[in-house]
Amino acid sequence: MVEKTELMRFWKENLGLTELELNAFKEIKREDFVPENVKAKAYEDVPLPLMRGKTISQPTTVMLMTHALELKPADNVFEVGTGSGYQTAIIAKIIGPKGKVITTEVIPELVSFSKQNLAKSGIGNVEVYEDDGSKGIKEKAPFDKIMITAACREFPKQLLEQLKPNGIIVGPVGNEHEQEMVKGIKGKDGKLQLEFLGQFLFSPLYGKYGFEV
Repeated sequence: MVEKTELMRFWKENLGLTELELNAFKEIKREDFVPENVKAKAYEDVPLPLMRGKTISQPTTVMLMTHALELKPADNVFEVGTGSGYQTAIIAKIIGPKGKVITTEVIPELVSFSKQNLAKSGIGNVEVYEDDGSKGIKEKAPFDKIMITAACREFPKQLLEQLKPNGIIVGPVGNEHEQEMVKGIKGKDGKLQLEFLGQFLFSPLYGKYGFEV
């Protein structure tokens, strides 16, 4: 697919993506993670509609967030907002069979859709939970990396407590109408060193520590 190759070339030149990240994008078929009626648009660099008003992020956003996590083989990763499972699959591919992605989704239709998509793609190192991801999952912690794919006012304290020292958290922070993509690296003292990666617009985070319950 022309768009796929062009996107990879653009990212390599402009975002500095690693070979591991580019290979994951190459191997995971985005068309397997979108509804039938938009499969033809799978490699356009735009968000696409899912169900219940949710969307799958545009490929550049997915890869920018992935790159910010600095994933390594065998990482234990927590993801808030599984969606269709596409970002989950990219992460799972990069961290490899010794790594694990624990991911949560509150919309039941997306939980089953993502499980089907991940199975179809042969991704086995993922556990999908229908749960409020803003609380984290204490029994699966601590995590090397945390990815939030929904807008939050701030990084939930519970998630930061479940992140290892030197761990990285990435997610959109702001109000319901605009957010800044923030990367936080947790110091040994528990404080976050922040890096700001630009303006984005995501659906609001559901749950106890989100915008909506």
